[in-house]
Order: sequence, then structure tokens, then C-alpha cells
Amino acid sequence: MGRPGGGKGTISKKMLKDFNYVHVSTGDLLRANVRDGTDLGKEAKSYMDTGSLVPDDLIIRLVVDEVSQHADKSLLLDGFPRTLAQGEAIEAYLPVDNAIYLNVPTQTIVERISNRWIHPGSGRIYAYDYNPPKVEGKDDETREPLIQRDDDKPEAVGARLQQYDDMTLPLVGLYEKQGKLAEFQGTESDVIYPKVKDYLDGLCGTTDLTAK
Repeated sequence: MGRPGGGKGTISKKMLKDFNYVHVSTGDLLRANVRDGTDLGKEAKSYMDTGSLVPDDLIIRLVVDEVSQHADKSLLLDGFPRTLAQGEAIEAYLPVDNAIYLNVPTQTIVERISNRWIHPGSGRIYAYDYNPPKVEGKDDETREPLIQRDDDKPEAVGARLQQYDDMTLPLVGLYEKQGKLAEFQGTESDVIYPKVKDYLDGLCGTTDLTAK
């Protein structure tokens, strides 16, 4: 869990290298459905194009369909659930055992998101201060132009972060009360991740989480 642009995807990739998880990313699911033109994808696209959050019921349908294909496996839910309603709804299908909260400063996120560009056809993301494209303004694989989403522009980032705080922090508080939350603070994924890994290593002896 964490604010938009807080490094959830980067930390998730590092976790997948060290632990036997099945990765479930709502962002990846949304992009795949939009790219494939599914009914859910068309419905989601109308929200994504305006920078609005995709409604809970649509996200839940996507996730439930995906996790049903991975019974009896350890799952890494990347950025989901992110509202109380989502948390309560998914509990009936897939109880959350542990919640990792990446608490990254707002200013760091504003700078990070504002520097992000994407390839619209594939969803590949580039950041000029972290993983820039080989050719400025072009996708590495297709050489097609990169774009900056309207909601990634500096003037829109603040509104997104406020929306996050309004909708997601109550869920963070719930997991904290339930004793499921582990919070990690910092500005760089390479600094945060060793702490996350130590935490997960500690869980290996008490859950079915298996280290590689």
C-alpha cells in the first residue's frame, strides 16, 4: 500500500525476486483489459482517461477473476485494496494476512510523478531521473512517442494525493488496528526494500510464505 508514485511497483518487483509470490497488480489488470478491449476494460477506460479512480465494484470484479486462477498460492496484491469498501469486499474472497505500507513524503511523490512518461500502447512507464528511455521521448521497444498523462502533470498530482489520503488512509488505520500493518518510511526504494525484506524473512517461519 502507498500513495500513487510511492514505489509500490518497484518494491513489488524486488519482492518477487526473493519470494514465491503470484503478483496481482490492479494497474496491470486494468491495462491488459483496456488493451484487449474487454467489457471491463472499456468500462475502466472511461475513468482512467480522466484521471478518476476506477469504481470499487469494477476493480473487485477484476481482482476476484484473477485470484480465482491461483488457488492455494501466496499472492502479492500490488496497490489493492486501497479503500475501506475494497478491503471489506475482498475479505470475503481473500483475507489479507499482512499489509505493507510505503510511507513516502508527499514532495518526493510530486517530483516523481511529474517526471513520469508512458507508452500508451503498452503501459510501459519511464522516468527521466530513474529509468529514462534510450531515446528521449520514444518507447524503447516500438520507438513510438511517449506521452504524459494529464493526471501526471504537476497541477494534478496534488489533487490525486489528497484523494488518496481521503480514501486510503482509513484502510491503513484499519489494518494497523488489526495488527496486520507494517509501515516503512523513506524516499528511495533501494533503501526501503532491505527493511521490507527483513520483515518478510521474519514471517517465513510463521506463515506459508516461502522464501526462494
